Amino acid sequence: MKFVFFPAALTAAAALVPTFADAQAGDVATRDVVTIQGGRPTSLPAQIPTTIEGITAAQIEARINAFDSEDALKYLPSLNVRKRFTGDYDHAVLASRASGTGNSARSLVYADGILLSNLLGNGATYTPRWGMVTPEEIERVDVLYGPFSAAYPGNSVGAVVDYQTRMPSKLEGHVRLAGFAQRFKQYGTRDNYYGKQGSASLGDRVGAFAWWVDVARLDSDGQPIGFANKLVSSGNAGTADATPVTGAIPGRNASDRDWLILGATNQVRTVQDHAKVKLAYDVTPVLRASYTLGWWRNDAERTSQSYLRDGAGNAVTAGVIAVDGRRYTLLPSDFAPSRGALEHLMHGVSLKRHAKDVFDWEVAISQYDYRKDLVRTPTVFAAGIDSPGAGNVTDMKGSGWNTVALKGAWRPGPAHVVDIGVQRDAARLRTRVVNSADWIAGTAGRPVSTFNGQTRLESLYAQDTWRIDERWKATLGVRLERWQAFGGEMSAAGGGLLPFGARKETSWSPKAALAWRAGDDWTIKASGGRAVRNPTAAELFQGSIVDEQIVNTDPNLRAERSWTGELTAERMTGAGTVRATWFHETTRDALYSQPLTATVSTVQNVGRIRTNGVELAQQADNVLWRGFTVNSSLTYADSRIVENDANRASVGKRQPRVPRWRANLLASWQWNDSWTGTFGLRYSGRQFGSLDNSDRNGLTYMGVSDYLVADTRLRYRFDRHWSGAVGVDNLNGEKYWAFHPYTQRTVVAELKFDL
Repeated sequence: MKFVFFPAALTAAAALVPTFADAQAGDVATRDVVTIQGGRPTSLPAQIPTTIEGITAAQIEARINAFDSEDALKYLPSLNVRKRFTGDYDHAVLASRASGTGNSARSLVYADGILLSNLLGNGATYTPRWGMVTPEEIERVDVLYGPFSAAYPGNSVGAVVDYQTRMPSKLEGHVRLAGFAQRFKQYGTRDNYYGKQGSASLGDRVGAFAWWVDVARLDSDGQPIGFANKLVSSGNAGTADATPVTGAIPGRNASDRDWLILGATNQVRTVQDHAKVKLAYDVTPVLRASYTLGWWRNDAERTSQSYLRDGAGNAVTAGVIAVDGRRYTLLPSDFAPSRGALEHLMHGVSLKRHAKDVFDWEVAISQYDYRKDLVRTPTVFAAGIDSPGAGNVTDMKGSGWNTVALKGAWRPGPAHVVDIGVQRDAARLRTRVVNSADWIAGTAGRPVSTFNGQTRLESLYAQDTWRIDERWKATLGVRLERWQAFGGEMSAAGGGLLPFGARKETSWSPKAALAWRAGDDWTIKASGGRAVRNPTAAELFQGSIVDEQIVNTDPNLRAERSWTGELTAERMTGAGTVRATWFHETTRDALYSQPLTATVSTVQNVGRIRTNGVELAQQADNVLWRGFTVNSSLTYADSRIVENDANRASVGKRQPRVPRWRANLLASWQWNDSWTGTFGLRYSGRQFGSLDNSDRNGLTYMGVSDYLVADTRLRYRFDRHWSGAVGVDNLNGEKYWAFHPYTQRTVVAELKFDL
């Protein structure tokens, strides 16, 4: 569906009301460079010379139907999470102003300073580990736009998301029960899908010691996210030795070619368990020691449903079939089920001084471990999820990452705050595939492939924020990074391990910001910075083996180098503020998978991508009625490929997954202490999935479409302990795609008890 008037209408509506851009709750926003002054230790740097938006726990609870932690980002400016269904654990990638949902390594996600971003690779399957945070434990979420803070590596080029979770000051406990129901209609599928979620948390503070325990379980039946298909042109004329079938649905694929939809695949049932323990001890009133242990387990099943029927009405999933006088061969992979068993463990330790005097410091160490990570898929025709037979078992046990950081905030005088730090981030990728005689339970078998590699980033940074006078403030920063890639190796079936060469590079990233308080209400700020996004292990150590040689790879793959700038004007009133930001980004050597030959694609550098855009954001309280709050944003981005020697057909085309228009609107009315009602809109313009924009048909499987989605929520607080809510996501039943289909109309309900 097309709503070409929507961006202009939203802009006009935003101009009619007083507006506000969220600052750090409990902190002081100087409107030029945000100064973190909260009483509780935070993982954010002391000075933030970039656009920042945020949302609090109370706002999430009142306004958003949140089942996963990424739902908290739904209505923040310029952001989109490619969440296909509730509990989407392997494709929910974050997109920002100039980065699409295929670029997971161009953003960073943290929880209490612990890295959740999966920098083992880049792309849809390397989603942040959202499951390590539940919506109920969130205290607030902050988003930093752009690579303007020297405290973060080049992966911050898109955005940095920082979750701060709850730590009690007194005894508190919470229990939440929730459920959802979705009616899904697509191609030959007409069905209902249900899910339920339960969580409980308890915490207390006794003297200098505080503790928190949080447990949760999600049981979710998602809609099918894949569809078996055959191009009409791939069929051979004739029906000899073929089974005539009915039920194939004709259509057009993303490239606008005739194809047949044969059935629904990848209908995901996921059961996820979460547990977290947090301990904190105040060694002194200004020195806190903290420990976090997070555990996440997921048992997932993916099933398929064939639309094909033989003459007797039986479902057909194998063999040679005949459709409209053409013969097609069904492969085991067309309707293959799969099973996943994952168990991940996370640790975080920190010691932080937060006196806010001459010098504060922090030491933080974290580790994320793939304790168990098995995916099982049959390689023979399987009638269902319990059908025995041979299959591939992919084991990623041993993969993970760890970080070490020493940070300081030096205040030599009232005019200067200097952030300094030393950091080390290391990632370890381990992937082993075997073909087992028992795809359901086997762990050993004939080796199919091995794929290993490691990366390490060691960094030094310094950033000086200087208050020149009452109206002017400047920030200068620089980051020195030493990147290494080593231990790369791969093998094919029956062969030994072949090594890749090691890599090592050093880079500098300068940062700068200048803010001018033009009056009591207006602030103008300019920010600029360079970001170097180094290749991940999965991007660098890739290819195939031919005659005992690694081919179809680029051993000289270069890092992405981005220069980003923004100019912001912000006006603050009694009701709120309005912000307008012009942004520009030029990225050289962007990392994208591109055709290497007619049949092989591999990650290669795209010469240059240029993005120009404008972002408008507003928030206003007590609009028309007391308690009525309006938040909205509108983003325009013209993102173009301007150089690409590897694929000249892409020059002049739009960057994949970056729409020209994005917009959000969230209106909430708390008309008394008990009732709160919310209405939201989420809009995205036309997108493309390919570099050459050849996927012209977005409204189909494998396409990327525009969308306009409406959400509602009604919350009632019975008393100080009990509350409940009902809501609808995708109220208008929009059918929209990002390669896979998103959820359709979904009704949600929850009941919560607060101690």
